[in-house]
Amino acid sequence: MPDIPTAAAGLNTGTQNCQNTITEAVCIDTARVYDSCADKDCLSDLRVYFTAPAQNVIDEAASVRCRSCDVLNVFSEIQKVPFSAGYYSVDATFFFMVALDAYTSPTLPPQTVYGLSVYSKKAILYGAEGSVKVFSSEYSPSIDTQSAATATNPRAKIQVATPICLDAKLCCACECSNNLTDAVNGIPASIKNLYAGEFVNGTDGRAVRVTLGLFSIIQLERDVQMLIPAYDFCFPNKECTNQTEDPCAAFSRIQFPVAEFFPPEESEAQENGSNNAPLFSGGCGCGR
Repeated sequence: MPDIPTAAAGLNTGTQNCQNTITEAVCIDTARVYDSCADKDCLSDLRVYFTAPAQNVIDEAASVRCRSCDVLNVFSEIQKVPFSAGYYSVDATFFFMVALDAYTSPTLPPQTVYGLSVYSKKAILYGAEGSVKVFSSEYSPSIDTQSAATATNPRAKIQVATPICLDAKLCCACECSNNLTDAVNGIPASIKNLYAGEFVNGTDGRAVRVTLGLFSIIQLERDVQMLIPAYDFCFPNKECTNQTEDPCAAFSRIQFPVAEFFPPEESEAQENGSNNAPLFSGGCGCGR
């Protein structure tokens, strides 16, 4: 067994009672990140696809405003890069649900409609070599059926912050309908089921294009066995109870949110290290 330190500096035990002294080195099976990259992408003029009821509202709209945007799902595919041992290309397809306020008259309130936008990008990352099958004694929910073997090929994990809706504009459908039929037919069924009705693939009427700001992290990870220091077994020092605290008593201990009513100026926010500062200053290698 390798030599390991005898004391742990800055061990955070939380509400558990653990020793601060390393007792042994143990082997664990976990996922290790081999490579990753972060990107700040401005997605300009993404076409928004609508179902028939929403398309009828857009056809009557004089202007639109982007209310919000959310990531429904990200589909990824990994392929080996030829002549580059250990490197893989990660093709990621993002599906966005876009909420738009459609204004049909200056005197009427806007109608909120929901559409779908799609964006694809590619990243080249290092995932190491190796391909074996792993068999486990675990059983699947089916009776007496052992879990299928899993491969140790690298897995792609994609983290996405809530997109920022920067712009939305109306355009003629005939001007921005390139391969529209193929795009609509290529929408996965799991995404289509989130919308009421079928998506419209015609070239008549009006269309909407949006510009989104996207922060994302793409990483490749593998299951590996790692040797780590162990401090000791931990056990909770808090007794289980079914008593609930009075909600008003809990609320009374919350400080008044002054900053929510009086936001700091830009200079104060920078001095205090505000969390609103940009996360990334540029790309780090993810190619489109």
